Amino acid sequence: MRKPTRQRLAVLTGVLAGGLLLTACADDSGTSSASGDGGSCSPEDITLIGQVRNQTNPYEAAWLAGGDEFAESVGLEQQHLTYDGDSQRQQEQIRQALAGSGMECAVLNVLPNGDSDTAPIVAAADEAGAFLVTQWNKPADLNPWDGYDRWVSHITYDGEESGYLIAKALIEQMGGSGGIIALQGILDTSAAQDRFAGLQRALSEHPEVELLDEQTAGFDRAEALNVTRTLLTAHGEHVGGVWAANDDMALGAVQALEAAGITGVGVVGIDAVPEAIAAIEAGTMTATVSSDGPWQGAIGLAMGYCAATGELDVADVANDDRAFFAEQFLIDQTNAAEFAEPELNMDDFECGSLFDRATGPIG
Repeated sequence: MRKPTRQRLAVLTGVLAGGLLLTACADDSGTSSASGDGGSCSPEDITLIGQVRNQTNPYEAAWLAGGDEFAESVGLEQQHLTYDGDSQRQQEQIRQALAGSGMECAVLNVLPNGDSDTAPIVAAADEAGAFLVTQWNKPADLNPWDGYDRWVSHITYDGEESGYLIAKALIEQMGGSGGIIALQGILDTSAAQDRFAGLQRALSEHPEVELLDEQTAGFDRAEALNVTRTLLTAHGEHVGGVWAANDDMALGAVQALEAAGITGVGVVGIDAVPEAIAAIEAGTMTATVSSDGPWQGAIGLAMGYCAATGELDVADVANDDRAFFAEQFLIDQTNAAEFAEPELNMDDFECGSLFDRATGPIG
């Protein structure tokens, strides 16, 4: 598996200093995007906005950090918006951010709180003329190519596959039999639903593994700590593994196990946050899956930036790239050291490389 490495875009700095638009993403015919769905914004006029639930979640903090690094590479700053899992607050933040003039040069990289939140976010950006990239959550019947000229792309991951991969790693660690408890995420999200479906697929292949109980813990560590305590009390020595839909919950489960003095129970999660990777190296977690939070934070801004400057004409982007699954990696003790200190490869965010991590269309 390849590990991202950091490379600064010296060419970007030089181009910005000269006040010119980058041409790395111009199509082969060299046609202008002025008559299409690209922008004509000067780089210095672009506003970059990243929105996630909070910065206490290490994965979402890493997302914003990646956005900051991309923004710095093009001589800009990223505005941080956090809504603490409150859908109404998320919508209000979007409305306020887009209330001013010049929003045709705004770029938003957004994590919708749930599937039902995506439509109003898209509508607000569309009305303001802002460029938008959404990630993780959207209804299946809502797509960027359905008349949304500036909704550049929707990026997600094959949640069923990631849930399946960590379940298989957990079952292997358990020797193929025993009882597990599952910590679900926010149930109104595709991510939570798909990941749990992956667990169910793995369980169907291993009838000697029993799902003792499953509860939602909202993708939150503190909530997962409390839920795990309750489930350990209910199921005690029958618990041989904990499947969690993200690393923050997995780390909460680790805390609960340690507080109870229980050892030898496998724990798996998703997101590959630094604490989880350290826990895998230490043997207190079994596995995680990386969706590369820093890359997510940077790529959404990069897509919008390239569209805003006109280097990417949204009308020319194939539907397969406007709603796609991105590459992900299973991490266990055999490769955890490779991911312990992830670094962005800034070449990933050049306009001609924006879709290089796409593994296939959604649906």
